[in-house]
Parts: sequence; structure tokens; C-alpha cells
Amino acid sequence: MPETILKVKEMSKTFSSKKVNVKAVNNVSFEVKRGETVGIVGESGCGKTTLGRCIVRAIQATAGDVLYLAKNGQEYDIQKIDKKTMKSIRKEIQMIFQDPFSSLDPRMTVYDIISEPLKANFKMSAKEIEERVKTIAEKVGLNPSYLKRYPHAFSGGQRQRIGIARALVLYPRLIVCDEAVSALDVSVQAQVVNLLRDLQEELHLTYLFISHDLSVIEHISDKVGVMYLGKMVEYASSEDLFKTPFHPYTEALLSAVPIADPTVAMERIPLQGEIPNPANPPSGCFFHTRCKYCIDKCKTDEVEFIEKEPEHFVACQRANELHLQGIVH
Repeated sequence: MPETILKVKEMSKTFSSKKVNVKAVNNVSFEVKRGETVGIVGESGCGKTTLGRCIVRAIQATAGDVLYLAKNGQEYDIQKIDKKTMKSIRKEIQMIFQDPFSSLDPRMTVYDIISEPLKANFKMSAKEIEERVKTIAEKVGLNPSYLKRYPHAFSGGQRQRIGIARALVLYPRLIVCDEAVSALDVSVQAQVVNLLRDLQEELHLTYLFISHDLSVIEHISDKVGVMYLGKMVEYASSEDLFKTPFHPYTEALLSAVPIADPTVAMERIPLQGEIPNPANPPSGCFFHTRCKYCIDKCKTDEVEFIEKEPEHFVACQRANELHLQGIVH
């Protein structure tokens, strides 16, 4: 069995102002094994990106633990270690950002962008840096002649390859991909997703892949976590979740996935109403205001995140009695 490289335990992140407190991530727990891809999916504003940024400690979580198993075999709580220790671990955990236009400095050449993490983390000669940058550029499909150019000269797909190269140049163990393909058109999306899979196999990478696109999540993920209003509502292997969802929200998301087969008739499940205000969430199950299976208990009782079947977790009062529709290919 592969070792567990990341454990997120009861993590929460609250953003506070003078008037309101917004719990962007609410008591989320899951594990990631080495070499696998865990997809995190949900509507905009559900807390996916905040979760990813807390894991890499781009922002500090309010509560909970993020336990990372480092290359030296020691486990660190990323949220609690000092800056010096965090810098040594930073090399092993990198992030690919959502927007390939704003995440690259327009005043830096492609070479400077990709080489910057090496200069910040290692003492390497100029020749060693140049060789590493050229190697990584070729791995992600960038022509070495592009390295002297500036980001404005490239398309969105090429820019995202630059962002991927910047994350890979340190040879990390864990990469958080925050909507890494959502800003790209469909044909380029497929190229970048296939590139990420090939690189994962070649470099033995582990991915936390954040997306709102279930088709991409199904294609790349080994396990999937579904988030709603800051909470994890379902977590299972990709195959189990797409075939037999246990949460009504997951069922509604799956019903919106287009199937490339005219003989398959999918029943579309429209979600009624708007997402509740995260500053003032509903009582009981957060999803009850939009759930067609809602009963009185759902409106009042706190719902627990339980393991309904081996390695298939769900937070639903009626998980044992509902038989929900998945996707069968």
C-alpha cells in the first residue's frame, strides 16, 4: 500500500471583518496517498481554492492540522512549523495557479520565471540552473527558444505550461493544481491534463487537483472530494463516486455532466434557489435549502461525515435510504 503523504484533519478557515465572519473551509478532513490524484470539486465559492491555499500555507488556517510526510520520512504539521522549517518543506510542495495571465510576472522572461524557485531554494551554479530549466521546459512541451521571451507573447495554454514548469522545476513531491485548466479552451485542456498525467507517472508526483469540471476530475482523479459551502459532503474513489453517489448534491452535479453517447438519457436534476450566504449558513444540513430529498430532520440536526462503505465517506442524514443516480459509461 502506498504511504499517506498528506493528512488534513478538521481544518477550518474563517475570514473575519468588523461585521461578519465567513467560514470558507469548515471542519474538512481527508487523506492523500503518495502517487495518487485527489480531485476536489464543487460550485464557485465552496472553499476549494481556500483549502488548497491553506494546504500550501499561502494562507494560515484558523483551526485543524495539515500533516505532511516529508522526503526525509518525518511528518510535519504545515500549519504549526516555524518559517525556517517551512522553507525546507516548500521545495517539496508546489502550486499551479488558476489564471495563467495574472500568475506570471509580465516583466520577467520565461527563463527568469522558471528559474526563480531554484535561485530561492538552492545554491546552484548558473550552468546547473540553465540545464535544469531547459530540461523542465522540454518536459512540459516548451521550445527552449521560448525561454528568452516574455509571457505576453504566449497563448493561455503555453502560459499554463510555463506555470507548470515553474512548479516542477524543484522536483516536488506534492502539487496543488488550483483550477489548472479552467481558463483554457477544451482542446488545450485535454493536452494539459494528459501532460500532467504523463509527468505524474514519470516524476512520481502526487496531485491535489481542484476543479469545478467533473469531466476533467473523472479523467485525472483516483479519489474525489465534493465540497459544498465550505464542508466536505462526500469523499470516495473516482469510480465509486461517479457510479454510486451517496449525497444528493453529488447526484445533481453528476446529472449536469454531458455524456458523449446519444443513446444514454440522463435525467437533469436542477438545483433550486441560490447557494446560501456562507456568513449565515442554514441550520442542520447546509444543503437542505436546495435538496429535493429534504425531510424535517435535515433542517435541524447536525449531519456527521461518516464512512458509509469502505473508503466512501458521506455527510447526509438519509444516506442509508436513498438510491441516487450516478454515471454509467
